[in-house]
Amino acid sequence: MSEVRPFSVGNVEFGGSDLAIIAGPCVVESKDHAFKMAGAISEVADRVGIRFVYKSSFDKANRSSIESFRGRGMDFGLDILQAVKEEFGVPVITDIHEPSQAAEAGEVADILQIPAFLCRQTDLLIAAAETGKAVNVKKGQFLAPWDAKNIVDKLRAAGSDRIMLTERGASFGYNNLVVDLRSFPVMRGFGVPVVFDTTHSLQLPGGLGTATGGQAEYIENFARAAVACGVDAVFMEVHDDPAKAPSDGPNQLPLERLEPLLRKLKQIHELVHKDSAVETTA
Repeated sequence: MSEVRPFSVGNVEFGGSDLAIIAGPCVVESKDHAFKMAGAISEVADRVGIRFVYKSSFDKANRSSIESFRGRGMDFGLDILQAVKEEFGVPVITDIHEPSQAAEAGEVADILQIPAFLCRQTDLLIAAAETGKAVNVKKGQFLAPWDAKNIVDKLRAAGSDRIMLTERGASFGYNNLVVDLRSFPVMRGFGVPVVFDTTHSLQLPGGLGTATGGQAEYIENFARAAVACGVDAVFMEVHDDPAKAPSDGPNQLPLERLEPLLRKLKQIHELVHKDSAVETTA
């Protein structure tokens, strides 16, 4: 088992003594909406005393239906993410789906994210690593946690030294996911920070026929359990009006529930780290 080496992305540290948050709407909708969400989340994070990375995707390439909203394109999305960085002074993360997108996205994004269904795509991993940016890989719904070591090995072989793995549930029958809490210590044993994606873990993939369903009422329960298990960061999609969100609305966290959740997560994290420090000293 390897010791996790902390690293920083802007003013956010991963793998250290503090809990980090990755949060924002599923997809870039407009500049006004991005500024509204980034501003609101920044204010909440500042009040709670927790560092955060702003998340939003310029493209959602694996939507259930051909008619589903994917986003307004790479140039549009990256321009808005750049504006968010400049206005609010926070790092940003976005997905890439093809090796050809890595370099351009890496000019803006502080962290490049590999979607779960693409986590084993070697060329995509190499392209992300070669940008020199931090890389967050979502473990595929089809992958055992111990098999994620191959992902880390690929990225390291390509020169990446700032790697995170994200748990987002495993396929369990049809239209359902289940989170195996063993995955957190197993993947952290590869020497990389581990993130828990609490909102996508509550998806019901294809559960609405031509769209994905979700069970957002359980977000707080799942997030608390993951932090108690010692994850380094929590990923959550947050929206001011999930019912009107063009993508993943059923499993996004309503903005008004964010602050009380972050306060509770910070308390749990501090308790876990306090107990760990006592055990180490003993």
